[in-house]
Amino acid sequence: MNRKLTIIVLIQAFIIIMLFWVLVFYGKDEYEAMTQPDEEEIEIPNRVSAKDGQTTINVPEETQLQSEIKTSPLFNISYSENVLSYGNVVSLADLIQLRTQLIATQAEHAVLENALIASKKDFERFNTLNQDDKNISDKVVQTAFNEMKANEAKLVASAQNTKNIADQIRQQWGNQMAQLATGAVSSTIFKQLLQNERVLIQISLPFSAYEPLKNSQIQIAPTSALSQKTAANYFSPAPTSNLTMQGKTYFYTAKADFLRAGMPIKVLDFNQAAKPSEGVLIPNSAVVWYAGKPWVYFKQSATEFKRLPINNDHEMDAGWFYQGELKANDAVVTSGAQLLLSEEFKSQITNENDD
Repeated sequence: MNRKLTIIVLIQAFIIIMLFWVLVFYGKDEYEAMTQPDEEEIEIPNRVSAKDGQTTINVPEETQLQSEIKTSPLFNISYSENVLSYGNVVSLADLIQLRTQLIATQAEHAVLENALIASKKDFERFNTLNQDDKNISDKVVQTAFNEMKANEAKLVASAQNTKNIADQIRQQWGNQMAQLATGAVSSTIFKQLLQNERVLIQISLPFSAYEPLKNSQIQIAPTSALSQKTAANYFSPAPTSNLTMQGKTYFYTAKADFLRAGMPIKVLDFNQAAKPSEGVLIPNSAVVWYAGKPWVYFKQSATEFKRLPINNDHEMDAGWFYQGELKANDAVVTSGAQLLLSEEFKSQITNENDD
């Protein structure tokens, strides 16, 4: 009996030992996986830091060599943007109306001058007769005197009215047009404008543009028919601005032909460049795009890089004209800029995971 019990105990012990080793064998992989560090626990070197309120990427020089991150120095350039200008054909109706009023006041002034001369003569004659033994009454002399003074007042008012109209023309149309409209200077062009043989055009130029030269010429065309171009000659500065096209305004004249009052026009060829601006050239290879805007990485030190925005208003064949923080001889990344952008935003993703 005892022998059977011993055999049973031995068999049970053997089974227990076998089960233990089976568990050890099949649980080894899970144990090794549990003892390995979690992928998220692997420490990733953080190369992005905040310095002076700006994001800075720190890249060791060895890593720069391995990643082929290269820089190039910037150099100064002068930039002149193309002059883009628009305008419109000006109606002369207001000018003609003012000129008509001016001619009427000038005619009235001439009549009053003659009336004053006549009334002065009457007063002098009546006054002489009155002093010669009262050959004429004091009342007649007084009446002649009052009429002379009334004519003097009318003449002063007429002169002021004429001056006011001339000043109004000058304010709205400029000195040169005022001289022509008031008859101070005769001009074939002014006659052609009044007879609709030529038209007056007001154009707006950027504030950075040079002043047009006297006797200069530009090419214009209606905005709806750019193929219908014609020459326009410089006339004078325009004293009023264009509400829809900000800038310096000037008058030009052109043959009427197909041009009509109120017609919008575009300047196709302005033969004077804008005033040059000084800045640096950002090469195309340095520009990276993010959020629809161009950026560039500036090398602050041997291992530090900073991303800066640039304007996309002044694109050139070789790159971008830039005015701002970057100056000549500053180094910008021309190879590997996309890697720096990826590194910068990889850091942001890592930080979000930590949260």
